[in-house]
Amino acid sequence: MTQTRFDVLTIGNAIVDIIAPVAEEFIAAEGMSKGIMHLIDGERAEALYAAMPPGRQQISGGSAGNTAAGVASLGGRAAFVGKVADDGLGDVFAGDLAALGVHYATSRLRDSVRTARCMIFVTEDGERTMNTYLGACHQLTEADIAEDEIGAAAITYMEGFLWDPLEAKKAFVRAAHYAHKHERAAAFTLSDPFCVDRFRPEFLDLIRSKTIDYVFANVHELKSLYQTDDLGEAVRAIAADAELAAITMGADGAMAIHNGEVVSVPAFAIDRVVDATGAGDLFASGFLLGMARGQSLESALSTGCLAASEVISHIGARPQCDLAALSRQHGLVG
Repeated sequence: MTQTRFDVLTIGNAIVDIIAPVAEEFIAAEGMSKGIMHLIDGERAEALYAAMPPGRQQISGGSAGNTAAGVASLGGRAAFVGKVADDGLGDVFAGDLAALGVHYATSRLRDSVRTARCMIFVTEDGERTMNTYLGACHQLTEADIAEDEIGAAAITYMEGFLWDPLEAKKAFVRAAHYAHKHERAAAFTLSDPFCVDRFRPEFLDLIRSKTIDYVFANVHELKSLYQTDDLGEAVRAIAADAELAAITMGADGAMAIHNGEVVSVPAFAIDRVVDATGAGDLFASGFLLGMARGQSLESALSTGCLAASEVISHIGARPQCDLAALSRQHGLVG
């Protein structure tokens, strides 16, 4: 077995979130439907980026990238694999991961495709109108999957949001193969009910074929996977299919199912939910790190819930405090 260099390696979409306050008139003038997420092409992305007013914030995002950031904040050794272009926003993304201490060595694209971005226009009423250009992040291929990196990670974790391009699917399967070759675990998050609806047979095959060892989902995604409104039925189904499943339940906490055992923990109380974006990503950070370090299911679940509680207490999908110190205060992994 290769020596462990990373607790968790994540694979997914490399996206930069660009947030700007705008007047209602800007939304109308640009022909956007307020409060809606629009998928856009490269030309539209460049035009909107140029039109954004001063005062914008640029924050690296992407589900798996957020999870890697959370692992690093918890004091873990994290790595990320995802595609950006050789451009300014690619520099932003790489720089943000470097500042967090996350290993990131994926080669950059050097053609006309630009780094993926989600431009978020916020009006005075707090409504967010998003315009997403996927660009470079959907160009991930098997060539980007390095056996020495995967083999050196205790757990490799992949996001369902990237289970769309054919070459990315091949990359995921290659990563899982390398993980198992080196006696490591491969994990996968269902990401969103929309992803489940599109790829249900493929997701089930990944799980039932044992390509994936650990499955992450929220209650809605799990029910969608098994096409049932009965949570108990869905839990029994995932228990039969997966080695381990971690299920988030919002304000009710989280549960893990392993070898017929179901373990549940409560959520951590916070004053109010400011922004739920990234809650599942940060839960995965804590749970994965706990599992990578051989902690109990209960401890790993609690660390995940603690990390999720921090990220929903402020705007943005990445932690704003030292999660390692916070977890130590609660007697958890740090």
